[in-house]
Formats: sequence, C-alpha cells, structure tokens
Amino acid sequence: MGLKKFKPVTPGQRFKLTSNFEELTASAPEKSLLIPKKRSGGRNNQGKMTMRYIGGGHKKMYRIVDFVREKDGIPATIKTIEYDPNRSARIALVFYADGEKRYIVAPHGLQVGQKIFSGKGVSPDVGNTLFLSEIPLGTVIHNIEMQPGRGAKIARSAGSYAQLMSRDERYVTIKLPSGETRRILCTCKATIGMVSNIDHNLQVSGKAGRTRWMGRRPRVRGVVMNPVDHPMGGGEGRASGGHPRSRKGLYAKGYKTRKPKKASSQFIVEKRKK
Repeated sequence: MGLKKFKPVTPGQRFKLTSNFEELTASAPEKSLLIPKKRSGGRNNQGKMTMRYIGGGHKKMYRIVDFVREKDGIPATIKTIEYDPNRSARIALVFYADGEKRYIVAPHGLQVGQKIFSGKGVSPDVGNTLFLSEIPLGTVIHNIEMQPGRGAKIARSAGSYAQLMSRDERYVTIKLPSGETRRILCTCKATIGMVSNIDHNLQVSGKAGRTRWMGRRPRVRGVVMNPVDHPMGGGEGRASGGHPRSRKGLYAKGYKTRKPKKASSQFIVEKRKK
C-alpha cells in the first residue's frame, strides 16, 4: 500500500500522486453484491436543480457492504481485497462457512486467506468484530456502532480509527478521529484495527478533469460574482467580499449549526478540537 508518482510528460502528471493499488487482489466485483446506483445530477423529482455543481462523472455500481456483522460464531475467510468507487477505503470479499458472501470495510493489514470472526468470546485480532465490553483498553478500533444492532457509523473512511480509553458498568469512553471523546454503550460492536488505504489523504489529483470524473462540476467563488448573485459579490477589483457566507446569507465560518438540545450531546465527554 503506497503512492505512485508520474513522470511530468503532461502538465496534469507533473504533481499527480495516486495510489499504486498494490494491495488489490481482484479487478472485477462480486455480481451478487452489486446494485445500481442512480444519480440525480443535483435535480429533484420535478427536474429542477436544487444543488449546484453536481453532474456528469463515471457510472458506478453500489457494493453492498456489511456494517452490522451480525453473523456471530460463523467463521469467514477473506477471498479478495477490492477497490470501491463509493468510498475511500478498500473493501474485502468474505466467504462465510455457511456459504454466504459479503463485503466488509477492509482494515489495514488484512490478508487474503485470513479468518475473521464476530460475536462474544472472539480474540481481539485485526478484522474481528467484538462487543465494546470485551475489547481491551487502549485498542485501536473502527466501524463503531452508536446504537446496538444499528450498524457501524463511526470511523469508516480511509485511514481513520478510534481508541478505547476507559470502561464502566454500561458505557465505554472512546476517543474519536476528530479528537472528540464520547461515551458509547458496552453492547455496541466495533472492529479491531484501523481502516485500510492509509495514504488516501496524500493523493494529488493533478488536473481538474479527475474531479469531473467524480461527478463534481466547476464551483464558482462568491467573491467573483455580482451583488445580485451572491452576498459576497461586487466591489472594485479583487474585493474581499466581507464576512464569508453562503448564497442565502448564512455565515460560513463560526456559525454553530449543531442543535443545542440534541439528545446525543449528553454522551460527549470532551468536544472535538476547534
């Protein structure tokens, strides 16, 4: 798992830095775990554009990924490590002993042929899914549930992980990738290890066209618009445009958007770093 540099034979390749994909073991996905992925182009059911700067991009099929890992006590074997266009992490195709096939988010260091388990009494090895009540303190984990049986919600993107800090009767305290410290029920599950593709944040696209392949159209800055089009528009020359705000006038920096009475706020021990 590393990065690939290119000879600058074209302007787009001068600073291009991409994954070398050396950890992948299969090029074609498992057909039984694919479903079509419909795209809106930023338009609603009336065909009107409700979100700008969306459109185009390469066609994708969605890979059905198992975030619940509820097949407790049934061993599974890693068959392939694959690329998923819908997420930054790699995914792994696993074959369960009862014949079922599933995709999981591949943790860093997972190898083809390795056995993984989930449920009670499982050893805390990379790729195994355990209840938070059974994971040793200080362990690096990912794919963490916030509510029992609802599936993993925390630490699912490439290279992310959380750490188990402490435990009491009903709750464990976890330090999240954002720096936030949060209490979660001991009956929730988490997977051992950190998410794969740890060099994802070091990649450089090299040219604007690769962003278009992802379905993102060119975005126009508000300060270069006219006052009729944006609150930050207008002025002589390169005027700053005043306080950063959205097209509708809402502040873009410093404006708190989290609900002050949100129910889950009671489980936050320490807020994330500013």
